[in-house]
Amino acid sequence: MPDDDGCDWTVRPDRRGADDEPRVIVIGAGVAGMSTGCYARMSGMRTRIFEKHVLPGGCCTAWARDGYIFDYCIEWLIGTAPGNEAHRIWRELGALDGKSLTHFDMFNRVTDEDGRSVTFYNDPERLERHLLEISPADAELIRSFCRDLRRFIAIELYPFLTAPALRTVRERAETVRTVLPAFRLFWRTAATPMHAFADRFQDPLLRRAFRNIFFQDPEGFPLLPYLFNMAAAHHRNAGFPQGGSLGLARSIEERYTALGGSIAYRSRVARILVENDRAIGVELGNGRRYYADHVISACDGHTTVYSLLGGRYTGPRIDRLYDELRSSPGALFPAVVSAFAGVDGDLGSGHAHSTTYLLSAEDAARLPGALQRSLVVQLRSHYSDGFAPPGKSVIHCTYFSDFAYWKQLRATDRRAYWARKREVAAFVRSFLARLWPGIDERIELIDVASPATTKRYTGNLDGSILAWKAFSDADDVAARLVGRDRMRLPGLSGFSMAGQWVGLGGLIRAASTGRFVTQYLCAEWDMPFTAWESTVREPWRRERLGRLPQLDRASRREGSGG
Repeated sequence: MPDDDGCDWTVRPDRRGADDEPRVIVIGAGVAGMSTGCYARMSGMRTRIFEKHVLPGGCCTAWARDGYIFDYCIEWLIGTAPGNEAHRIWRELGALDGKSLTHFDMFNRVTDEDGRSVTFYNDPERLERHLLEISPADAELIRSFCRDLRRFIAIELYPFLTAPALRTVRERAETVRTVLPAFRLFWRTAATPMHAFADRFQDPLLRRAFRNIFFQDPEGFPLLPYLFNMAAAHHRNAGFPQGGSLGLARSIEERYTALGGSIAYRSRVARILVENDRAIGVELGNGRRYYADHVISACDGHTTVYSLLGGRYTGPRIDRLYDELRSSPGALFPAVVSAFAGVDGDLGSGHAHSTTYLLSAEDAARLPGALQRSLVVQLRSHYSDGFAPPGKSVIHCTYFSDFAYWKQLRATDRRAYWARKREVAAFVRSFLARLWPGIDERIELIDVASPATTKRYTGNLDGSILAWKAFSDADDVAARLVGRDRMRLPGLSGFSMAGQWVGLGGLIRAASTGRFVTQYLCAEWDMPFTAWESTVREPWRRERLGRLPQLDRASRREGSGG
């Protein structure tokens, strides 16, 4: 029976006409899944996306409560400035259609227990003056960092358009021309751990602050990503789009459906159908089967390999990722606890949009499952309009947390689980009152999402939002999955993987995997890969977010979300 896209997906591939457009099923309507759908549609394939949730976006999402919108994902978005490959991808996906963009002069501020602060300005001149005022004794190291930042500002390298194995000689030569003059800079900053660099500062605040430029210390990162992202922010290429995370997802969803693609929500894929070592379709949780010429999984990697495919198609790289590196310290990006505060009134001026507060041992002990002694406070109302009712504000507080701690609590003692979440809410309320005396009386609600919440809503392994950590051993293995293995699993045809579990974390990386996997498929089927930018320019409106869910109905009773 034909679906709403005019295609009967219940017909097996061997029973269709030879002149029918090739059909592709995509599992997951996150950014990677919808990107895959968009590029496949532009290249002449029929597509259908199956998504278990009621919203698109995966981790790139938001939820609502009492008129507040709690924007969960984007802190900065690479590709907000015209003239680079990252921006082109977002334009092809319609992600920025009709939207204003917010840019900040600083990346983050770090404040210690005594109230001393470091502001990481994106302008190297301003940053250098500021750091020298804090610690003249560290002049040599400060000037070295700012000198490298200037060098990165002079380089723009965003290799997101062509899949690694398909890059032409000309494309490779252009990359070499960009990289070669700065090879020593790339090599040195990639080989220098931020911890080792920061420990060279004499000033104790700078030693701690540099580790937290990315809000919290990702541990194991070298200098390179810090300089790269601050340089992007200097170019206004790391801004915040109007509508936020769910707004980005909704815009890509609109682009995809306008191209003729369809999404089935509340449709959990239970397994991938395989015959003679070839994927031929999917079976949903309700038993219904849908068939296609190719299946692409853009959902959690572990679920894909070991649940949907039953662990039958692995190899040395897959085994290393999910057996050896999964439990290796520093391979998987940490899970996060989020606490959103809805505040009656304005927060006033003079506050940074994002501040990492370094906590005393006593304060840190009050945060359940905390992995570091810090709390990030972001004034989300300063990022974009529409996140709070008129005259009100939203604050987002986060910290890295232990997934196993929350998983065990939720599984074995639900009362204790809710009690720990109430402790998070109580700490956030009291901590914000120190920053804004009297604000505790204006806080109307606090919604808390734990790592177990992330796992429950997205299926992500160990509640990790960003999957494998860049610049780790997992980075090298994942790069081979994309380049050498062409995003395929050994011994299985008719199947590919996309998303952060093969392309690593970050929204632009997730979006680019949708482009890459489609290019590989076009090459296999001898079809031309085609892509063009969206021409929609209608101004963005908050109403386009649609109806937003709450995390959990119990949130009103318990005072915190799912």
